[in-house]
Amino acid sequence: MVVLGSGPGGQKAAIAAAKLGRRVALVEKRNMIGGVCINTGTIPSKTLREAVLYLTGLNQRELYGASYRVKDEITVADLGMRTQHVIGREIQVIRSQLARNRVTVLLGTGRFLDEHTIGITGEEERKVTAEKIVIATGTSPARPGSVEFDDRTVIDSDAILHLDRIPETMVVVGAGVIGIEYASMFAALGTKVTVVERRERMLEFCDLEIVEALKYHLRDLAVTFRFGESVAAVERRPRGALTLLESGKKIPADCVMYSAGRHGKTAELCLEAAGLAADDRGRIKVDENYATEVPHIYAVGDVIGFPALAATSMEQGRLAAQHACGEPAGDLNELPPIGIYTIPEISFVGKSEDELTREKVPFEVGVSRYRELARGQIIGDSYGMLKLLVSSEDRRLLGVHVFGTQATELVHIGQTVMGCGGTVDYLVNAVFNYPTLAESYKVAALDATNKMRTVARLTAEM
Repeated sequence: MVVLGSGPGGQKAAIAAAKLGRRVALVEKRNMIGGVCINTGTIPSKTLREAVLYLTGLNQRELYGASYRVKDEITVADLGMRTQHVIGREIQVIRSQLARNRVTVLLGTGRFLDEHTIGITGEEERKVTAEKIVIATGTSPARPGSVEFDDRTVIDSDAILHLDRIPETMVVVGAGVIGIEYASMFAALGTKVTVVERRERMLEFCDLEIVEALKYHLRDLAVTFRFGESVAAVERRPRGALTLLESGKKIPADCVMYSAGRHGKTAELCLEAAGLAADDRGRIKVDENYATEVPHIYAVGDVIGFPALAATSMEQGRLAAQHACGEPAGDLNELPPIGIYTIPEISFVGKSEDELTREKVPFEVGVSRYRELARGQIIGDSYGMLKLLVSSEDRRLLGVHVFGTQATELVHIGQTVMGCGGTVDYLVNAVFNYPTLAESYKVAALDATNKMRTVARLTAEM
């Protein structure tokens, strides 16, 4: 097997095939071991977030006052030091895992010569042939052709990690996950951020109440939102850039970051040589086993589109390798959790209130607020909340939505209960460590069951 790309999907595909006794080679550029995830995407951005939270002292201000900071003058070097340390360690871990499993790493850029042959351009030109091939090349930020990027004043989410200073003002174009994550980080650093979004709301796939809570906190960090607005042009100036909106508004800023979605990295693959083609966003079509239209060629991860998460990409890589090797494989779990690393963070699994309402599924809502928990007071999080959506008919959990500290960790408790077909009664009767944030599940479960009991009593009286 030859795997093209060493991101989460490529790593897991290569290692899974190697563990099943196959000879495996993995093709990757010298400076990109670990793929976009390790070098410019998930790991750097989440590490940057932790550095921001620590250095600004943002999470401690509830206890020590609004002026509390660990470091008064935070520089790009302060943020980069932690980021580069983590990236370096993660690359070491990946190299070690590949070596332990005897996966051969071929440095260079791979392209199809035919449906079984890969040409590799690197320090030397070489060819490799394989019975099975897995495409895991990931994505890169989409760059509108009308915008002149210079990676200093007008940038995308890759270039944002290489800024030479923290901007005093910033415009973020696009209120998707990446745009809002970076907007919240820079706002926490003291940058005056303006978010421009052509839609009427941000994060449309999230629970509306959770999004409104996030929007409130971002406004508290001096973020300005321009919804229903489109960018007409960006003009670079000696001291920054001027963003011109179609409505006529003009927004001056030190830096403009475009977050206009991502594009599959398939242009250099010469897919036509293998009898394949990508769509207009560079994505490759696959079946339920992640096989392409050429049965021995598979594709996994962001390059195949939704959900384009590091966590799901890992599972896709493993399942594709198992199928390619004739090993029985299950299906990807239908309840993948979504984590959004804004400040504060959001995570959810299952359905939202809007979805259940559209589908005419009766449900009850149970809410727990961190300020009511001892642990919430201890850590100084008075705004966090956990929401359970419970079926009024059979008491199953239909959705879990968390906002606040450790949301991306807490969501897995609800995911497990839902995955096992559990009901709200399990959470009512479970004993949680005290004081913990996990206790919020019991509080929310009791809230939901009390409401359901009231409805049942009133119904019986009719």
